[in-house]
Amino acid sequence: MDHLHLFKIFSCRGSRYLAERIASHLGLPLGLLSVTTFSDGEFQPAFDESVRGATIFIIQSTFPPVDNLFELLLTIDAAKRASAYKVIAVMPYFGWARQDRKDRPRVSIGAKMVANLLEAVGCDRVMTMDLHADQIQGFFDFPVDHVYSSSIFVPYIKSLGLENLSVAAPDMGGAKRANAYSRKLECPLIICHKSREKANVVGSMTAIGEVADRNIIILDDMIDTAGTITKAAEMMMSKGARSVRAIATHPVLSGLAYSTIANSSLEEVIVTDTIPLSCNPDVNKDKIKVLSIAREFADIIDKVYNFQSISSKFTL
Repeated sequence: MDHLHLFKIFSCRGSRYLAERIASHLGLPLGLLSVTTFSDGEFQPAFDESVRGATIFIIQSTFPPVDNLFELLLTIDAAKRASAYKVIAVMPYFGWARQDRKDRPRVSIGAKMVANLLEAVGCDRVMTMDLHADQIQGFFDFPVDHVYSSSIFVPYIKSLGLENLSVAAPDMGGAKRANAYSRKLECPLIICHKSREKANVVGSMTAIGEVADRNIIILDDMIDTAGTITKAAEMMMSKGARSVRAIATHPVLSGLAYSTIANSSLEEVIVTDTIPLSCNPDVNKDKIKVLSIAREFADIIDKVYNFQSISSKFTL
């Protein structure tokens, strides 16, 4: 890497654990950034070193609470006002991505609003992983580097050495992703069809494809309440599956998700570190395996800074 003095990496508080790993892979220290918190909960990020003329990467996944998104926006604003040359938001998990369209009357399109906010504060580029819907990239009027986690998950699946392997999509929306994995792994595809009673509540579910005597891996972009994947696993085991595992990039894991997974028929749930797991010692995480995406993002940051091609990262 040339002219390293113009290349700096900073982290907001929510993703510091991940930013430290990314910086380590790049052989760089994390930049100095502090946050002052007022007694009413308001906070103000400040750069404790010069960023004038620098290309800076700010790492922050925007998982709940909303403070994580707002801290990223304030930090980008601070960087622009401090005369940074380029400000690139590294958002491994892009929050509000489920609100990518009006799926019923009189609702917001949250993903578009977040894109507008990032543009309004002066963001020059966004890097993210496994968006809930690929077309969210079209909400931005600047470059979006949308990379896939298959480069991490596919080698792991192969390392399991499973016979009679099948890949499953938990719903019709995930069919494209699951189909790409089934081609890479040269195994059959199963599609689950579900009907929702309301948000986060799954009604009935059926499977299209051969389930009996198969080792099945369910693929999804995120696990929130874990209702869908655990219901799918239960349904597949009842149809004679040998084992069921789940792979999801973003471990949102809200509500009773941890206990739902622990008490399910899932053999294993494989996720990445785009979102940190709960630090509550009483939470059962025995079935959850975390694979780090730090090296992937370090590689992309390095290539983008040095104007090298990253097109290979954009294939499922």
